[in-house]
Amino acid sequence: MSERVCPWWMGYLLASPLRRWWQNPEQMVEPYLRAGMTVLEPGPGMGFFTLPLARMAGGSGRVVAVDIQAKMLDVLRRRAAKAHLGERIETRLATADSLGFDDLRGTVDFVLACAVVHEMPSAQHFFQEAAAATKRGGQMLLVEPAGHVTEEKFGGELEAARQAGWRTVSRPTVRRSLAAVLRKD
Repeated sequence: MSERVCPWWMGYLLASPLRRWWQNPEQMVEPYLRAGMTVLEPGPGMGFFTLPLARMAGGSGRVVAVDIQAKMLDVLRRRAAKAHLGERIETRLATADSLGFDDLRGTVDFVLACAVVHEMPSAQHFFQEAAAATKRGGQMLLVEPAGHVTEEKFGGELEAARQAGWRTVSRPTVRRSLAAVLRKD
């Protein structure tokens, strides 16, 4: 999708338990996620957020994790199986021109887009695809690393989201990050 995509081997560092010191998955998504929800996670890497999302979605929920890198998804599937969460997590390999979740149209309750939109070739296209997959009233937690994304670039992402049918409802504090909660109207 982009030359800026995080190399697959960095996934091991990003999935490290040490990351919890500044990004606790459960605390970050708890206000937006309930048991039974369908969750979309683009760019899951090796599952730092995916496994907690699956636990929180519960046995009646599911997480659809979409990545451009097969190696990331391979490790994610192994980690999910080891954690006995494989049945709640569906992995999909994206292509250069699509995240491949057209079949989810109007079924997603919550989207976690953490440290991924800045790697997309088109933020506008991503937000359009995510909006099409999300139910009316569904939410997205958009989080970008402050070291990679400036306030100006983040503002451009929020504008692209607005044009795709998302409304910014809040700007929560996420350590070392720029963040926004978006709602599909």
